[in-house]
Amino acid sequence: MPRVLIADDDPVMRMLLSAVVKSDPELELVAAAEDATEAIALSREHAPDVVLLDVEMPGGGGPHAAREIKAAAPTTRVLALSAHEGGEQRDAMEAAGADGYVIKGTPPAEIARALRGD
Repeated sequence: MPRVLIADDDPVMRMLLSAVVKSDPELELVAAAEDATEAIALSREHAPDVVLLDVEMPGGGGPHAAREIKAAAPTTRVLALSAHEGGEQRDAMEAAGADGYVIKGTPPAEIARALRGD
C-alpha cells in the first residue's frame, strides 16, 4: 500500500487531495504539508512512497522540494501538481527529478491511480 505525502499551500486543495487518498483503500495518507520546507521535513520523518507536490508554493517551491526529497530518498516517487498543463513549470519539475505530473482538476480516480502507480 503506497504511503502518500501531500504538499500544497492551499488548505482547500490539501483537504480535497487528502480526501482522495483517504477514500482509496489502497493508499495511506501519512502527512500533509503546506509549503516546500515542511514537505521536505515530513518526507524525511515519514518516508512516504510517493509525494504529491505542488509546483508553486512557499518555502522554495516544488522544484526545490523535489530535489531535496529525491536526494534524501531516491526511490520516493515525486508527482508534480500544477494548475498549468506544461511549459516551464513542468520542465523545472522534471529537471528536479519529478516522476510524473498531475494537473489540478484531474478527476479523483485518476489522481488515485497516479498515486498508486497504476
